[in-house]
Amino acid sequence: MAIQSFKKVFFYTVITAFYLLLFVSCKSTDVVKNTNSSTIYLFDEKLSNWEIWMGAVHTSVDLNVEKFADVKTGKPLGLNKDLKNVFSIIKENNEPVLKVTGEIYGGLTTKQEYGNYHLSVQFKWGEKKWEPRLYTKRDSGILYHAKGPHGAFWNVWMSSLEFQVQEGDCGDFIALTDVFGDVPAEKKYAKNGKPFFVYNPNAELVPLKWGPGFESGQASKLGMFEKPNGEWNTLEIYCLGSESIHLVNGKVVNRVKNARYLKNGIVTPVTQGKIQIQSEAAEVYYKNLSITPITFFPKKYLNQ
Repeated sequence: MAIQSFKKVFFYTVITAFYLLLFVSCKSTDVVKNTNSSTIYLFDEKLSNWEIWMGAVHTSVDLNVEKFADVKTGKPLGLNKDLKNVFSIIKENNEPVLKVTGEIYGGLTTKQEYGNYHLSVQFKWGEKKWEPRLYTKRDSGILYHAKGPHGAFWNVWMSSLEFQVQEGDCGDFIALTDVFGDVPAEKKYAKNGKPFFVYNPNAELVPLKWGPGFESGQASKLGMFEKPNGEWNTLEIYCLGSESIHLVNGKVVNRVKNARYLKNGIVTPVTQGKIQIQSEAAEVYYKNLSITPITFFPKKYLNQ
């Protein structure tokens, strides 16, 4: 009996230690890597899945090129001319981490288009900020369903749907140029009387695009789920057909339906496109960016 009791106590001690170790391991990274065999991870040491488009250089940047006070209208550096190493891979715990210095506006762009996927990535803010956003919120963004030429928006980014990555605004939806969509959103008014929209899963669909005939090109996220600066956040985008869902740290914060692309006066549905990561005057880090094919939305997110 004593031997049997010892064996039982030893067994449960080992099992408890195992699960405690597993919990601590997951807690320390805040992410469990997807083991789906069809999942692809897009970061490697050479950024071989990406190309880089760099925008105009601000007058404050230490670089011997033509510079502009207004980088939104200035001449861009162009394709694969990252002269200040704005986008680079560093190692953290022996894993590749994308460092974006933010010093020059730019877009890290996938070479391929993707559709019907679950995108997951972790991000955290760095410390540095740059002109022309030195005294404003830290800003970046994940652009998806990106179509057409580089530089369509502010001579930097492609026409696309944006998952906003900005202090206090992560998960906002913004329609960039000629790719746009509808969001179930509640109309509200700012102090100056200008209307704005906030995602509400029970509201009517609102067409959002910057331009004539549209009230706005943006829908704010529902709720604030970001972690303090310096901590890793998990951002997710589910794309299926022409619909997408934005999540911040596991919470649904926005949804886009009927994504479409205006080209040469003709509007067509958008179900796939390239992915861009923005450099927009703030230091930011991304890691564990994965793409997993999907054929349906998870049920738990359908009505959120």
